Amino acid sequence: MSTYMFADMGGVFSQSWRPLPKNNQDTLDFLKSYRPRNHEASHLRILLIGPTGDGKSTFINSVDSVLQGRVANRAPTDQHLTADSFTKKYKTYKFSKGNEGDYSFVFNDIMGMERTKGIHVEDVKLALRGHVKDGYEFDPENKLEEGAPEYNAAPELSDRVHVLVTVVPAGSVSLLPPDMIAKLRDVRLAATALEIPQLAILTKVDDVCRKAQRNVNNIYKSDYLKEQVYKFGQFLGLPVNSIFLVKNYSSEINTNDATDAHILCALKQMVVFGEDYLNHLND
Repeated sequence: MSTYMFADMGGVFSQSWRPLPKNNQDTLDFLKSYRPRNHEASHLRILLIGPTGDGKSTFINSVDSVLQGRVANRAPTDQHLTADSFTKKYKTYKFSKGNEGDYSFVFNDIMGMERTKGIHVEDVKLALRGHVKDGYEFDPENKLEEGAPEYNAAPELSDRVHVLVTVVPAGSVSLLPPDMIAKLRDVRLAATALEIPQLAILTKVDDVCRKAQRNVNNIYKSDYLKEQVYKFGQFLGLPVNSIFLVKNYSSEINTNDATDAHILCALKQMVVFGEDYLNHLND
């Protein structure tokens, strides 16, 4: 059981402070038809970063679940409460459209950040520029060096990261230690220098908000969760409209429209931001 279980003490707004699209199918159709207009990129690459146990892999599974219309579990996850990251390798996840091939966006999962161990921040910066080959196993003690077999010396545009997404559990926002915030900010500043767009998602909202657990439609009505969004925005320096609340598929065996809507809202914005980045690279 989460140590942050039901931390909220506030109320519920009568109206959602962030309205969601009323029709999931419109967003699904947009994602299915999406192709980068920049022909140098075969796909849009989205990198997820965050502390260990933040829900990055579960979010990837949740995206896959929404797109497949059934609960999927491709990205390995671990339910044990441990300080060590379960994800060890740099892994690219594609999403299938069945007979129509794959969606034109991919996710990269990465080793979690920790206070004393975890992924080396310099490796995240290398990944942003496309220098980390798929399958590279991270070494918390040593960063990837130029000339190593896993170092991509000549990355193409498709190897580079086009969107950076920071993932943090909603109940962890107030508990983030200063050194963790500093690491996240360090990566954010590196992405900013490369003009890579950035978003954030706060996961596990049902662990800390009774109202969200009882009814997913209450996520954007909870004043407690809204407070966490504003607080995390201040920590990281992100605008509120770039931070999304998500309930991942973790205990369900079937998908549902309400949970899908929150995941799709965040996913569409990632694709829109990434497409803008690719279109304006040569400005």
